[in-house]
Amino acid sequence: MMSMKSDLAEALAADARLMILKELAGQTNGRLSDLLIRKVLDLYGIARDRDWITTQLRKLEALGAVELTEAGSVLIALITRIGRDHLEERLILSGVTRPADADL
Repeated sequence: MMSMKSDLAEALAADARLMILKELAGQTNGRLSDLLIRKVLDLYGIARDRDWITTQLRKLEALGAVELTEAGSVLIALITRIGRDHLEERLILSGVTRPADADL
């Protein structure tokens, strides 16, 4: 039973990472703060605390999908070419739901 719970948690995180990339790609400058990302995820029913959001952003940064900048206590995420390539399915990032597999 624990495995199913952790599988579900990872699937939710992978979906959230895709939503983050989609939202960043939709911004004129490709950037959003962690605070605004949290509001976007809340709209999709993924209500998580700021630490969880930061963890997802750090995972995306480790994959090369975003660049993060700190502005005081706020994290600013900028989508990279790799992040855009994932959205366009030119490459697949492990731990991020594939756009074709998403019901978003």
